[in-house]
Amino acid sequence: MAIPKTKAAEPVSSSSTYTLQQYLKFILPSLIGVLLFLVPVTSDGRVTIGLGVMADALQAAIGEQIPLIMTSVIAISALGSLLVKAMPAQIKQMKAVSLLFDVHPLWIGLRLIGALFAVFTLVGIGPSVIQSEFTGGVVLYDLIPVLMVWFLFASLFMPLLLEFGLMDFIGTVVRKVMHPLFKLPGRSSVDAMASWMGSGTVGVLLTTQQYENGYYSKREAAVVASNFSIASIAFSLVIASFLSIDHMFVSFYFTVVVCGIVAAIICPRIPPLSWKKDTYYEPVGKQMAEEVPEGVSTFRWGVDQAVRKAGQVKGAGEVVKKGLYNVADIYLGLIPLVMALGTVALMIAEFTPIFTYLSYPFIPLLNLLQIPEASAAAPAMIVGFADMFLPAVIGSGIESELTRFIIGVMSLTQLIYMSEIGILLIKSKIPVNILELFVIFLQRTIITLPVAALMAHLFFF
Repeated sequence: MAIPKTKAAEPVSSSSTYTLQQYLKFILPSLIGVLLFLVPVTSDGRVTIGLGVMADALQAAIGEQIPLIMTSVIAISALGSLLVKAMPAQIKQMKAVSLLFDVHPLWIGLRLIGALFAVFTLVGIGPSVIQSEFTGGVVLYDLIPVLMVWFLFASLFMPLLLEFGLMDFIGTVVRKVMHPLFKLPGRSSVDAMASWMGSGTVGVLLTTQQYENGYYSKREAAVVASNFSIASIAFSLVIASFLSIDHMFVSFYFTVVVCGIVAAIICPRIPPLSWKKDTYYEPVGKQMAEEVPEGVSTFRWGVDQAVRKAGQVKGAGEVVKKGLYNVADIYLGLIPLVMALGTVALMIAEFTPIFTYLSYPFIPLLNLLQIPEASAAAPAMIVGFADMFLPAVIGSGIESELTRFIIGVMSLTQLIYMSEIGILLIKSKIPVNILELFVIFLQRTIITLPVAALMAHLFFF
């Protein structure tokens, strides 16, 4: 399939030829996007972003109704998919209906499983292994409400970051740092900032949309999603408080950042990420090159790219329509998978010894790193693959503060959680599978554990 020309292939325009209106079309929406997604604010004594303030307010207002609302949405997703499969071909030609409900039989099956799990958990019927407060209850009452409110506002306002040139401008300006250090385009810095200040799921959502729009190659998208979707500062504080190490939060989060940077430098340079091809999503091809032409300053080229990108937006209605479709796609396509696969992952973690067996090789490593209570801490090194909060649950019962510190750091730097990030990636068009995600999870664990242990010993010396 022929790859379309990139925007960078067009003649270089002079910034002086743009009108004030063209500049404002880039600057004003992008500034609002920065304020909502990237600027930290303090709310109720914790650090979050403007988007988080809105999400928290909505969750506080309708929090008790969210499990019922989302169970209904999951049921609509499953029943709608079955009905569309049974409908005549001409009905399926309705674009919105086809995109949202006409899916592969595998996804239909998972939507049905998700609907059953949600109903069992909401009503309190069926096998206890499904509707337990530690399995289906965690997903329906703890995870899904957070995802619902965050994805609602993130999907509605994300076009402010993507459609009006901000990613193009920042990508061009910081490419000289991001590319040699992480082998990534400059625009990936925006994904990282959105994750750190807001939510890792928002970062993955940004990455997915950038890949599907032709701004990341397959390798770049896989690297960004699996290495830069760090848990937010707000959630990191929750983990620290749960483990009773919040009095050391500055040292704790500094360690998380250092471990994240080390892993982000190493992981893209080894398989399976290094094996990913630098080709683009075939239906759209490559849409931009961040390389700066000869004789043009980096800043000027970044502005040219940004203003040109903003000029492609036809009107506010188009942006709103795209945002609403994103919300519907996530609610109907992703949330049912979170309910299905998240519950299964937690069932395996809570009611089988699989993760305990998998943790045995970590015991001698933890002893070598002089980490107290190694046998009790070992399962926390592996159980995070199911859910990011499970290591903290295991670690909360450990007496050694140093060990709890390390467990908390590891739970935030492993990144690949099947109840959340993992499902997002599997559902997306980014070319990664569950085996590769598990390998990346293990790589990140092995790479960051010695770093976390070293820093912990320094802080607790």
